[in-house]
Amino acid sequence: MNRNLIVPLWIFLLIVLTGCQPESPEASPNEMAKPAPSTSQQESPAKAVADPHSFSNANQIAVRHLDLELDVDFQARAIDGVVRLSLERLAPDVDRLVLDTRQLDIREVAGDDGQPLAWELGPKDPELGQALEIPLRPETDEVTIRYRTAPGATGLQWLEPVQTAGKAHPFLFTQAQAIHARSFVPLQDTPQVRFTYDALIRTPTELRAVMSAANDPEAELDGAFEFSMPQAIPSYLLAFAVGNLDFQAMSDRTGVYAEPTLLRPAAEEFADTEAMMQATEARYGPYLWGRYDLLILPPSFPYGGMENPRLSFITPTVIAGDRSLVSLIAHELAHSWSGNLVTNANWNHLWLNEGFTTYLEARIMELVYGPERRRMEDVLGYQALLEDLERLPPADQRLVPDYGERNPDDAFSWVPYEKGRLFLVFLEDRFGRERFDDFLRGYFEHFKFRSLTTDTFVQYLNQHLLASDPGRVTLEEVETWLYAPGLPDNAVLPESDAFARVDDWRSRWVDGEIDASQLPAETWTVHEWLYFLNNLPDALANDRMAELDAAYGLTRTRNNEIAHSWLRQAIAHRYEPALERLRDYLASIGRLKLIRPLYSDLMQSDWGAELARTVYADARAGYHPQAQATLDAIVQ
Repeated sequence: MNRNLIVPLWIFLLIVLTGCQPESPEASPNEMAKPAPSTSQQESPAKAVADPHSFSNANQIAVRHLDLELDVDFQARAIDGVVRLSLERLAPDVDRLVLDTRQLDIREVAGDDGQPLAWELGPKDPELGQALEIPLRPETDEVTIRYRTAPGATGLQWLEPVQTAGKAHPFLFTQAQAIHARSFVPLQDTPQVRFTYDALIRTPTELRAVMSAANDPEAELDGAFEFSMPQAIPSYLLAFAVGNLDFQAMSDRTGVYAEPTLLRPAAEEFADTEAMMQATEARYGPYLWGRYDLLILPPSFPYGGMENPRLSFITPTVIAGDRSLVSLIAHELAHSWSGNLVTNANWNHLWLNEGFTTYLEARIMELVYGPERRRMEDVLGYQALLEDLERLPPADQRLVPDYGERNPDDAFSWVPYEKGRLFLVFLEDRFGRERFDDFLRGYFEHFKFRSLTTDTFVQYLNQHLLASDPGRVTLEEVETWLYAPGLPDNAVLPESDAFARVDDWRSRWVDGEIDASQLPAETWTVHEWLYFLNNLPDALANDRMAELDAAYGLTRTRNNEIAHSWLRQAIAHRYEPALERLRDYLASIGRLKLIRPLYSDLMQSDWGAELARTVYADARAGYHPQAQATLDAIVQ
């Protein structure tokens, strides 16, 4: 998509504030290459901005409400859908509606009078799908579309009973982020458009449907479930699931939906959810979504969690039995403020969702579990960021990259998460925690239920924080964080006393001063174990790996995060006794954070590549379509 070349916002602000003539970004001391935004990016966040990942004409007409009817057909692995779109005309002369679709069989399109409307599907784009163009009559304010999804829809995963915890019933779930809602509903699949919705889902009578909406856990299993979502959401937060699901409350406004065998363990693991909500509300404003429930999905779910409002989708891989991995819940809950409430206008600005959320996650963990745990998790996140910075090209190391029409799924990294968090930590350090908390609370209140770009954020930041204390943080420093690769020199890097002690014990063991059995590892937290394993030296003999394994049973551990770190070391050192567990691990888990690095590590050697291809050939069918696309590029 073409972009208009205009003076970037930060240069305009410098002119206003200082009277200086703007310099070319290429001539700045940091040699930043800031992508030129479109003209509309300078306007109110309520107005449409250029979205390279959507065909829709959202700057002319916007979908404001969806009425959905979905019939779930497990045998055909397809959904028969009817969607009625209520429209708001933003341009007086608009004469067409352009929607996003991918692999949808469009059966019929009608206007609000029930009369057929002409329609046309555009050429297929391998990443974006097809535009659905519908000419409109002047009086048309609603459009109804009948359609059918494809068995290979990228936003749907159909699971056989054997792939579930109970082994008795099939399961279906959606994953719409980033641009996959268009594979199960024709709509404007861009985060700048927000809509409310009502839905009716028909299912087999023994199964329950749930949505990112108001759910009724007492609803009768009669094959028909009704939902209402009164808060406006972007398309990537439209979500539903169908399966053998029960419900258990954790507080008056939190609870868990899960298969019966997972229900009690999940409710016990995530019992601190209410405490997390209260801690967040005290600092950043009220929770505005009604209830906050969790849906525990089968292990093929490709992500740790998905922040679908009112009902976060959660991987079972974080049910560790000791609440050691519940930072994931803090993260998905934090999205109720940063992401769901205040949303990036397109995926080039993902850091506005994920950087803020990772910062809030850390603050929540500190408030509920203490500063030492927060520091350990910060260090682990920082190390993950460093690993990504080593492999990414400079353009993808920026907080605000320009993905062009590249699929945003393919550009995933820890940069928007951890570099974004470090940018906010930098601001907190310069202005003080209390003052920065007040700024964030005002930010969430000002932009609630709106979508914005980084330029709009910078303008708000300058008006409400920077300009009130000139010189404490300059706009040039802000621009370095946003548009320069790598980490700025002024980053406030995390440290942990607990990890310093782990470093000392690791060194003593590696140097042969003590045996593995003499490590104080029985008292270590999961985070200390991860830090110990992640930082083992490259030149570690197999007999030392065997010694460690014999002392602590690392190959047999049931903690999925520890197993992940240990198996990466097993690949690096070709530790044969762990390879069978590696095969089982890759075949039983679909979470990309845990399996993608393992496949990537295997592909670095001839013996590993042969093993990766063998395992992937058998495991691929059980992975989510989005995981398949990511792993195909690595393994095949």
